[in-house]
Amino acid sequence: MAAVLSTRGCDMWLRSYSTSLYLFLYAPIALIVLFSFNAGRSGLAFECCSVQWFGRAFGNPFIMEALAHSAFIALTSAVIATLFGTLAVFGLQRAGPRVRLMFDALTYCAIIVPGIVIGISTLIAFISLFDFINPLLASWIPAAPRLNMGFATVIAAHSLFTMALVMVIVRSRVDSLDKALLEASADLYAPPMQTFWRVTLPQISPAIMAGFLLAFTFSFDDFIIAFFVAGSETTLPIYIFSSIRRGVTPEINAVSTVIICLSLLLLFTSRHLQSRRTNSQESQHA
Repeated sequence: MAAVLSTRGCDMWLRSYSTSLYLFLYAPIALIVLFSFNAGRSGLAFECCSVQWFGRAFGNPFIMEALAHSAFIALTSAVIATLFGTLAVFGLQRAGPRVRLMFDALTYCAIIVPGIVIGISTLIAFISLFDFINPLLASWIPAAPRLNMGFATVIAAHSLFTMALVMVIVRSRVDSLDKALLEASADLYAPPMQTFWRVTLPQISPAIMAGFLLAFTFSFDDFIIAFFVAGSETTLPIYIFSSIRRGVTPEINAVSTVIICLSLLLLFTSRHLQSRRTNSQESQHA
């Protein structure tokens, strides 16, 4: 009896702890969504209810410009990261075990290392590179524009960071491919490229799409890395950070709510694609 009571007490404590943890994590997000429907002008006193701030946010030219910048950067960096990340996975499949182990460690380091470290190191790398290239450009082509921080540097930094995410997702799918299908294609004298397009790519396409969506989400939401390498350009997270220094308004809450909904939609879509991949793999084995 004492053992049963002890087990129940432990279960209740764990459930209470889990509930408190999730409340601590998600209650502030819920408050942002709630205050985005505030009828008043204050960002801290709630008056029910209005959607006027969504209209004002989308009617603000500065917000729409920052939103367009973030969407362009996220889309471009996600395409680059997905393309080169997928190619890197297939390249590592042909590498030796020691080389593969080294690149696996570098890939996971890119995910584990804090964003502020990546931002500072990327900033130093770009400054050093520009200090070396710009004098050469000035001596060779005096009329050529000088290299500076901007959209290109943000896209490059985001592509390198999100490429690690794409590699992890696509690598897990490539490692679980049914090798019998590839061998059957080779036995039927199919060229390697035809095997890739007709056998390999259809099986890994859900993982590639999931990696693309995650790369887009992380790039669109990133503030720390973009803050260091954006120069004079503005993305939506940078605009929000600059605005809240003057006070939190319902307009900023409305923008944050849209970002939250977009991020959740992309993450759920990515998760759905990965679950479809898992179910398809299980049905093939069955």
